[in-house]
Order: sequence, then C-alpha cells, then structure tokens
Amino acid sequence: MGKRLWVERNKDGSWDAFSEDGAHLKFGKGKGVFTPGDLIKIALGGCAALSSNFAVESVLGKGAGAHVVIDGNYDAEDDTYLAFTEQVTVDASDADLSDEDAEKLKERMTRHIEKSCTVKHTLERETPVRMQVTVRH
Repeated sequence: MGKRLWVERNKDGSWDAFSEDGAHLKFGKGKGVFTPGDLIKIALGGCAALSSNFAVESVLGKGAGAHVVIDGNYDAEDDTYLAFTEQVTVDASDADLSDEDAEKLKERMTRHIEKSCTVKHTLERETPVRMQVTVRH
C-alpha cells in the first residue's frame, strides 16, 4: 500500500491535499489552482521527468532535467480524457553532443520512462477504482 493521502475543503472553496509525510498541494476549480484533471496531467508529466532524470543527469550533469508539456484530449460529453500527449524536451545545447550521443540520450530517456513511470503504466491500462462513501451522523 502506498503512503496515506487525504483532501480537505477550505472555507474559500479550494481544497488542500496532504500526505502523511508532510507534502501539501492546493487544488480546486477556478483561477490560480489546479483542477483534478490538471493533476492527472501533472502526475503523468512529473513521472516522465523523474523517470528520465537519471539518464539526463548522467549525460548532462547534476541539476539537468527534462521539460515536460502534457496535453489531454478531453471529451466533455463523457467527462473523460480520451488520450494524453507528452512532449519531453531536454536542452542539451551547452553540452556539445554529437547527433549520435543525442540519439542515445533520447533512447535511454525513453527506455527509463517506459520502464519506470508508474503513472503512465496505470493510465495505459483499465484500472479499477473502488469507492466507499460514508456519511457520519
């Protein structure tokens, strides 16, 4: 089982997400906060960035990382995302890589993402969600 997470509503209508180890994120609907749909895309992009980071740092040095842009094809009628697109970019312009070395880095990053991105693996398969609603009174 993963770490325990929970969400709580704020008086202003926004929500806070917490983890048992102290992480915190504000979300909701409206200006200046991420929506839950945004968070799915952030999770996917963040997973790609973290999964590829070792490959990037091993070639470009400590502190280097990917820039990931995520888009989703949203179907409002069914209220679901039909597909996601990720654009993973690494700025290696200061590294003086040959075409061959750049291609090797691209392939290595792709392998790392394909192997290690839990969010990508989860979204690519039908994942059951069990929900229980409790009303305390």
